[in-house]
Amino acid sequence: MTAMTAAGGGPIARFRGTLADRNGQFRIVLVLIFVTILYGATYNDLRQGALRGLFEALPLPSVNVLIVMFYYAILALGLNIVVGFAGLLDLGYVAFYVFGAYTTAFLASPLHDIHIPWWFVVIAAVGVAALAGVLLGAPTLRLRGDYLAIVTLGFGEIMPVLARNLDDLDLSFIGGPEHFNLTGGNIGVNPIDPPILPIPGPWGDSLVFSNGNPVASLYLILGILLLVFVVCVRLRDSRLGRAWMAIREDETAAASMGIDTVSTKLLAFGLGASFSGFTGAFFGAYSTAIFPESFNFAVSISILIMIILGGMGSLRGVVLGAFMIRYVNDSLLPYLGRFVDDPIQSFGAVMPEIPILKERVEAFTLTSYNYLLYGLILVVMMIKRPEGLLPVAARKAELHGEGVAAEATFGTSVEVAEAATEFEAKAGHLKIHETSADDAPGTDDAPGTGGRA
Repeated sequence: MTAMTAAGGGPIARFRGTLADRNGQFRIVLVLIFVTILYGATYNDLRQGALRGLFEALPLPSVNVLIVMFYYAILALGLNIVVGFAGLLDLGYVAFYVFGAYTTAFLASPLHDIHIPWWFVVIAAVGVAALAGVLLGAPTLRLRGDYLAIVTLGFGEIMPVLARNLDDLDLSFIGGPEHFNLTGGNIGVNPIDPPILPIPGPWGDSLVFSNGNPVASLYLILGILLLVFVVCVRLRDSRLGRAWMAIREDETAAASMGIDTVSTKLLAFGLGASFSGFTGAFFGAYSTAIFPESFNFAVSISILIMIILGGMGSLRGVVLGAFMIRYVNDSLLPYLGRFVDDPIQSFGAVMPEIPILKERVEAFTLTSYNYLLYGLILVVMMIKRPEGLLPVAARKAELHGEGVAAEATFGTSVEVAEAATEFEAKAGHLKIHETSADDAPGTDDAPGTGGRA
């Protein structure tokens, strides 16, 4: 019996099991979509009605928190193409987020007195972010590992600084004004035109997707997330996706097999950046204002944490990681802070006068220690479950050191374990057989041979 047979009873049985698993996952996704739509439509009525006590007693996310969870999931899916599929450590992913947001601000705000409908602006934002990803990748993708991470980190730090300082440009040398405000500087850009559909209804003459109408915005970002997820699935299963994974595993071997590693990695950067531009366009229009402080280094780190938590290369895992991190940050920690903040601050008021410590205890808020919590979560994950919460089966087998045939690594955890056990048993049996053959008479010490050379 081969490892494949042990792992799934043959190709037909494996295909049936995979099909059943996908059907089950599809049904779960449909249920989650229905629950999200129903939750968004009834949230305000339930929170102010008979279930008001339940909403106050439990850390249930608001509609605005769900929107944040969804667009961070899109950001994580985009970075997963670069980090999870292609294996390129990008620490400046927030830069492409900046390009998407500020492209929206330039083309749909009073900043330059341009008001193009958002449905066209988002296309421009995606294109600008993708172009920025290619331009960044062209001179840097020959670098590997830590060197690539340092360069992308620098690029990510440069963009918010430029957004803060390009508010007073002297363009007189080209016949322009002496004081030209390109980005709005520290005060940002406010307001930004939101997406509008001329559909009359209970909401008025037109349907506006902004923070003033969070339910409609929730449905819009839900649709965008589903679209991005489907695109990521198609990319993962495409020839390009397999090339990315080959580069991730061994770039030298991939190049020797005829893969153009530079152009393939450029495509990873460009496509990943385009998703970030898409999200930046939505963020700017939904919040109707953008500020340079919204695009700091912590955003890139948060997205990377989401990917590690969910499982690098796993689309479902990345979405789950994004949901968990944003839920903890925006709903759970503020909820727990209601019970923790006041006692700790009261203790700080009566504790002995200790420089620095006393002030910090008196000003303690649980939400300000969110990155400490993220660090603890990552430490536990690296020790207990380094492959992530919902990993791909091949990566799980690799990290646990299971010597399983390639066709067996796509089964369930039980199937992979059975195949690994059989593989080890066969390896042990083969070793015993070879040892017996070496010691058998008439091989190396046969009469007339003169013994071993």
